Amino acid sequence: MEIENNEDGASVTNTNKEKEEYGGVIGSIHIPSLENSESSVVDLTGLVHQLPCCIKHDGPSSVSQYFKPSKSGIGMENGISVEETHFRGRKLQGANIPLPQGYSGYVLGKKKKPIKRKTCEEEDRDSWETCARFQSITYWNHDNIPSQDDVLLRSFHWFKIANALHAPVPVDDLASIPSLSC
Repeated sequence: MEIENNEDGASVTNTNKEKEEYGGVIGSIHIPSLENSESSVVDLTGLVHQLPCCIKHDGPSSVSQYFKPSKSGIGMENGISVEETHFRGRKLQGANIPLPQGYSGYVLGKKKKPIKRKTCEEEDRDSWETCARFQSITYWNHDNIPSQDDVLLRSFHWFKIANALHAPVPVDDLASIPSLSC
Protein backbone atom coordinates (compact mmCIF):
# COMPACT_ATOMS: atom_id res chain seq x y z
CA MET A 1 0.00 0.00 0.00
CA GLU A 2 1.36 3.40 -0.94
CA ILE A 3 0.35 6.56 0.89
CA GLU A 4 1.03 9.89 -0.78
CA ASN A 5 0.55 13.10 1.18
CA ASN A 6 0.13 16.47 -0.52
CA GLU A 7 -1.42 19.82 0.34
CA ASP A 8 -4.89 18.60 -0.68
CA GLY A 9 -4.84 15.52 1.56
CA ALA A 10 -3.74 11.91 1.36
CA SER A 11 -4.19 9.25 -1.28
CA VAL A 12 -3.99 5.56 -0.40
CA THR A 13 -3.25 3.17 -3.27
CA ASN A 14 -3.06 -0.62 -3.38
CA THR A 15 -0.14 -2.00 -5.36
CA ASN A 16 -0.03 -4.91 -7.82
CA LYS A 17 1.92 -6.97 -5.26
CA GLU A 18 -0.90 -6.59 -2.74
CA LYS A 19 -3.46 -7.57 -5.34
CA GLU A 20 -1.57 -10.78 -6.08
CA GLU A 21 -0.92 -11.48 -2.40
CA TYR A 22 -4.37 -10.73 -0.95
CA GLY A 23 -6.72 -10.74 -3.94
CA GLY A 24 -9.20 -7.96 -4.53
CA VAL A 25 -9.05 -4.84 -6.60
CA ILE A 26 -6.44 -2.21 -7.24
CA GLY A 27 -7.62 1.24 -6.36
CA SER A 28 -7.00 4.48 -4.58
CA ILE A 29 -8.82 6.50 -1.93
CA HIS A 30 -8.50 10.27 -1.70
CA ILE A 31 -9.04 11.69 1.79
CA PRO A 32 -8.84 15.50 1.87
CA SER A 33 -6.73 17.18 4.52
CA LEU A 34 -8.59 18.51 7.57
CA GLU A 35 -8.24 22.12 6.40
CA ASN A 36 -9.80 21.33 3.02
CA SER A 37 -12.35 18.79 4.24
CA GLU A 38 -14.24 21.16 6.55
CA SER A 39 -15.85 22.99 3.65
CA SER A 40 -16.04 20.33 0.95
CA VAL A 41 -17.15 17.24 2.90
CA VAL A 42 -20.55 16.81 4.57
CA ASP A 43 -20.45 16.19 8.35
CA LEU A 44 -22.71 13.24 9.27
CA THR A 45 -21.83 13.17 12.98
CA GLY A 46 -24.86 11.80 14.85
CA LEU A 47 -26.49 10.50 11.65
CA VAL A 48 -24.51 7.28 11.04
CA HIS A 49 -26.23 4.08 12.23
CA GLN A 50 -25.08 0.45 12.27
CA LEU A 51 -28.16 -1.75 12.11
CA PRO A 52 -28.19 -5.47 13.05
CA CYS A 53 -29.65 -6.48 9.70
CA CYS A 54 -29.01 -6.52 5.98
CA ILE A 55 -31.01 -4.12 3.83
CA LYS A 56 -31.10 -5.14 0.20
CA HIS A 57 -32.33 -1.85 -1.18
CA ASP A 58 -30.19 0.70 -2.94
CA GLY A 59 -32.40 3.68 -3.53
CA PRO A 60 -34.29 6.52 -1.93
CA SER A 61 -36.25 5.94 1.25
CA SER A 62 -38.11 8.20 3.68
CA VAL A 63 -36.05 7.03 6.66
CA SER A 64 -36.70 10.10 8.82
CA GLN A 65 -40.45 9.48 8.59
CA TYR A 66 -40.25 5.98 10.10
CA PHE A 67 -36.91 5.66 11.93
CA LYS A 68 -37.27 7.89 15.00
CA PRO A 69 -34.89 6.99 17.86
CA SER A 70 -35.68 8.32 21.33
CA LYS A 71 -33.94 8.23 24.72
CA SER A 72 -34.97 5.18 26.75
CA GLY A 73 -34.00 6.47 30.19
CA ILE A 74 -31.51 3.62 30.60
CA GLY A 75 -27.78 4.35 30.87
CA MET A 76 -24.69 2.26 30.19
CA GLU A 77 -21.83 1.79 32.67
CA ASN A 78 -19.78 4.56 31.03
CA GLY A 79 -22.55 7.17 31.21
CA ILE A 80 -23.71 6.81 27.61
CA SER A 81 -27.49 6.85 27.33
CA VAL A 82 -29.41 4.10 25.56
CA GLU A 83 -31.79 4.95 22.72
CA GLU A 84 -34.63 2.85 21.39
CA THR A 85 -36.63 2.65 18.19
CA HIS A 86 -38.38 0.11 15.99
CA PHE A 87 -37.35 -1.08 12.56
CA ARG A 88 -39.73 -3.25 10.53
CA GLY A 89 -41.67 -4.06 13.68
CA ARG A 90 -38.68 -5.11 15.80
CA LYS A 91 -37.49 -3.17 18.80
CA LEU A 92 -33.91 -1.90 18.62
CA GLN A 93 -31.82 -0.58 21.49
CA GLY A 94 -28.69 1.39 20.70
CA ALA A 95 -26.10 3.88 21.82
CA ASN A 96 -24.32 6.78 20.13
CA ILE A 97 -20.58 6.27 20.54
CA PRO A 98 -18.02 8.99 19.77
CA LEU A 99 -14.95 7.88 17.83
CA PRO A 100 -11.70 8.13 19.80
CA GLN A 101 -9.85 11.44 19.64
CA GLY A 102 -7.64 11.62 16.56
CA TYR A 103 -9.87 9.29 14.52
CA SER A 104 -12.58 10.05 11.97
CA GLY A 105 -15.00 7.90 10.02
CA TYR A 106 -15.47 8.45 6.29
CA VAL A 107 -18.19 7.63 3.78
CA LEU A 108 -16.59 6.82 0.44
CA GLY A 109 -18.08 7.00 -3.03
CA LYS A 110 -16.68 5.73 -6.31
CA LYS A 111 -15.02 8.53 -8.23
CA LYS A 112 -16.29 9.05 -11.75
CA LYS A 113 -13.65 8.18 -14.34
CA PRO A 114 -13.23 10.24 -17.46
CA ILE A 115 -14.22 8.21 -20.50
CA LYS A 116 -11.13 7.37 -22.50
CA ARG A 117 -9.77 4.48 -24.46
CA LYS A 118 -7.69 2.04 -22.43
CA THR A 119 -4.37 0.77 -23.67
CA CYS A 120 -3.16 -2.74 -22.91
CA GLU A 121 -0.74 -1.44 -20.29
CA GLU A 122 -3.29 0.57 -18.33
CA GLU A 123 -4.75 -1.11 -15.28
CA ASP A 124 -8.39 -1.11 -14.33
CA ARG A 125 -8.13 0.88 -11.09
CA ASP A 126 -11.01 1.96 -8.94
CA SER A 127 -10.77 5.39 -7.42
CA TRP A 128 -12.73 6.43 -4.35
CA GLU A 129 -13.34 9.85 -2.87
CA THR A 130 -14.61 11.11 0.46
CA CYS A 131 -18.33 12.00 0.36
CA ALA A 132 -18.81 12.61 4.09
CA ARG A 133 -17.13 12.21 7.45
CA PHE A 134 -18.38 11.50 10.96
CA GLN A 135 -17.12 11.61 14.54
CA SER A 136 -19.69 9.28 16.13
CA ILE A 137 -21.70 6.20 15.24
CA THR A 138 -24.95 4.85 16.69
CA TYR A 139 -25.00 1.06 16.85
CA TRP A 140 -28.14 -0.99 17.47
CA ASN A 141 -28.89 -4.38 19.06
CA HIS A 142 -32.06 -6.42 18.51
CA ASP A 143 -32.51 -8.17 21.81
CA ASN A 144 -29.86 -6.78 24.15
CA ILE A 145 -29.30 -3.44 25.84
CA PRO A 146 -25.99 -1.95 24.61
CA SER A 147 -23.06 -2.83 26.87
CA GLN A 148 -19.27 -2.71 27.03
CA ASP A 149 -19.27 -6.34 25.80
CA ASP A 150 -20.70 -5.46 22.37
CA VAL A 151 -18.46 -6.22 19.41
CA LEU A 152 -18.29 -2.63 18.16
CA LEU A 153 -17.19 -1.26 21.53
CA ARG A 154 -14.67 -4.07 22.01
CA SER A 155 -13.19 -3.28 18.59
CA PHE A 156 -12.45 0.25 19.82
CA HIS A 157 -9.85 -1.28 22.18
CA TRP A 158 -7.74 -1.92 19.08
CA PHE A 159 -7.11 1.83 18.72
CA LYS A 160 -5.21 1.90 22.03
CA ILE A 161 -3.35 -1.30 21.20
CA ALA A 162 -2.38 -0.04 17.72
CA ASN A 163 -1.16 3.27 19.16
CA ALA A 164 0.96 1.45 21.74
CA LEU A 165 2.42 -0.91 19.13
CA HIS A 166 3.33 1.87 16.71
CA ALA A 167 4.49 4.52 19.18
CA PRO A 168 8.23 5.19 19.38
CA VAL A 169 9.96 3.54 22.32
CA PRO A 170 11.78 6.05 24.56
CA VAL A 171 15.57 5.59 24.74
CA ASP A 172 15.40 5.23 28.55
CA ASP A 173 13.05 2.25 28.18
CA LEU A 174 15.38 0.60 25.67
CA ALA A 175 18.38 1.15 27.94
CA SER A 176 16.61 -0.49 30.88
CA ILE A 177 15.98 -3.75 28.99
CA PRO A 178 18.58 -6.38 29.90
CA SER A 179 20.40 -7.69 26.85
CA LEU A 180 19.85 -11.29 25.87
CA SER A 181 22.85 -13.42 25.06
CA CYS A 182 22.47 -16.46 22.88
